[in-house]
Amino acid sequence: MFNMDFTKKIAVVGTGFVGMSFAYAMLCDGGCDEMLLIDIDKQKAEGEAMDLSHGLSFAKTNMKIYAGDYRDCRDADIVIICAGVSQKPGEDRISLLQRNTAVFQSIITPIIQSGFDGIFLVATNPVDIMTSITQKLSGFDCRRVIGSGTTLDTARLRYLLGNYFSVDPKNVHAYVIGEHGDSEITPWSQAFISTKSIRDIIDGDPAYDEQEVYGIAKEVTGAAQRIIAAKKATYYGIGMALVRIVKTILSDEKSILTVSAMLRGEYGVQNVYAGVPAIIGRDGVREIITLSLTEDELQKFRASCDFLKKTASAIQ
Repeated sequence: MFNMDFTKKIAVVGTGFVGMSFAYAMLCDGGCDEMLLIDIDKQKAEGEAMDLSHGLSFAKTNMKIYAGDYRDCRDADIVIICAGVSQKPGEDRISLLQRNTAVFQSIITPIIQSGFDGIFLVATNPVDIMTSITQKLSGFDCRRVIGSGTTLDTARLRYLLGNYFSVDPKNVHAYVIGEHGDSEITPWSQAFISTKSIRDIIDGDPAYDEQEVYGIAKEVTGAAQRIIAAKKATYYGIGMALVRIVKTILSDEKSILTVSAMLRGEYGVQNVYAGVPAIIGRDGVREIITLSLTEDELQKFRASCDFLKKTASAIQ
């Protein structure tokens, strides 16, 4: 699957805000050897490749950055899809999904025809459904088709909890799971600071307010809309989240990230992509981690998955 000459090659489809935030963060990190940019606007892709390349002398490592087409994906390790159409005024969710499905067909078919045999990583929203569409169109094993899922939501949750409890977010162990959207849930039974349950911390210290802590989950769910209201789009956070996923794959880290992965019986759910903690490595999703949810949390998670399944089934 991966290049025999050990060159780490990434292809980015879509050179909009998200795609280029990823590309810039990847350049600064030095996580790959070769980065291919593809866009329907070839001139823009060429300009972006040129602009990034001019900063190589300041980067950690050397990297080949260039614009190309789908044929150039044949030896890529990962293809990241950031392309898609924007929602028109008054357009419903299903109509948007149907248009994006047509766009994805025009992308994925020539990528497969190129001989690409790596991993698809999807960032286009609604990401869980677009990841499912990518898997169906490509025919790839579902373990090699991954969405960014709730990776960024989980990072937002840990950041906000770290702020509230005045600890490094890296020592906060909590997850956002389910749809990357309004039906996502935060299972508080599985939220810890170091090895101590956040619920126990709240119960044992009157300085902390239960409603304030649980309100953080709502703040996480609404974060994207607040950013969009302020600056029209979100892209830096997801760009950095994509870098984290890509590095985990290329380095075969076997790290646990809340990506959008195909559920095949976990949590009693079948054949739906949703954000769940999963062990990620060179082959994609190695294993989905099944959290010990309470009955209430499990029902909410299943309801989120049912919503995703119902929405996906409405696409023609």
